[in-house]
Amino acid sequence: MNAFRASVRRFDIADEYYFAEGCFITELSNSPADPGLSIARARLEPGKTTRLHALQDTTERYVIMEGAGKVELGESVPAEVSVGDVVIFPPGVPQRISNTGKVDLVFLAICTPRFEQAAYTDLEDRRTPG
Repeated sequence: MNAFRASVRRFDIADEYYFAEGCFITELSNSPADPGLSIARARLEPGKTTRLHALQDTTERYVIMEGAGKVELGESVPAEVSVGDVVIFPPGVPQRISNTGKVDLVFLAICTPRFEQAAYTDLEDRRTPG
């Protein structure tokens, strides 16, 4: 039997908060009662880039909903992304995204298992100069 009940969770922009990663987050679904998955709406302003980071023991997917950007995935060449694209970050892979457009870049961040702050590792200050 599931530990959570069927429900509708309403989006409320008033729930948005600034996350130290460098973007605005609205938690759409993130509960210990549903530990297998979390969904957040992320919003990144034009010209901004999130901090280089990785999630330990967590797979994250970005579903681009509005705008355009450039995503960095580990050692891969940065890739352009736009509406409808899905980016998959396996656990431990360094990642960041930049808004290259003139409007907010809005994407869903879907994590399995659910996002917990303890999984987040900031890598920004660990970059090798070069």
